[in-house]
Amino acid sequence: MVEHELLTEGQADALRAELAELEGPRRRDVVASIAKAREFGDLSENFEYHAAKNEQGLLEARIRTLRARLDGAEIVAAAGAGKVGVGSVVDVEGNGRTITVEVSAVGGAGTVSPTSPLGSALLGCKVGETVQVEAPKGAWQATIKRID
Repeated sequence: MVEHELLTEGQADALRAELAELEGPRRRDVVASIAKAREFGDLSENFEYHAAKNEQGLLEARIRTLRARLDGAEIVAAAGAGKVGVGSVVDVEGNGRTITVEVSAVGGAGTVSPTSPLGSALLGCKVGETVQVEAPKGAWQATIKRID
């Protein structure tokens, strides 16, 4: 069974915007850098050419990754009625501290994947509920303090 990445429409839009930037202006810039570097002569010892080709490879790999994520994504509505869902920003208290996380498959600072131990434990829960988080370093309990 193929597991789909869960994204809100806003998260998918962010990935689409990044893809458009990479396929448009960034790709044109890299092609121009390669063309300019070719003018420097012997390609076997041309650092600028090899650096530009390396950048092109990384760019194309990121484009393929974004396309695959979007093609395999399942767009979900943001959770309503005070429940945690993909796209929710949640204050969680556990292990003597409070953290704020966004449940997001897109990633980035302050996010947890909906398939991570914390993310999957939070999905569908309401403020005041305490969940058991089965993390690799040991289980712990988290209490939901706020949901946005």
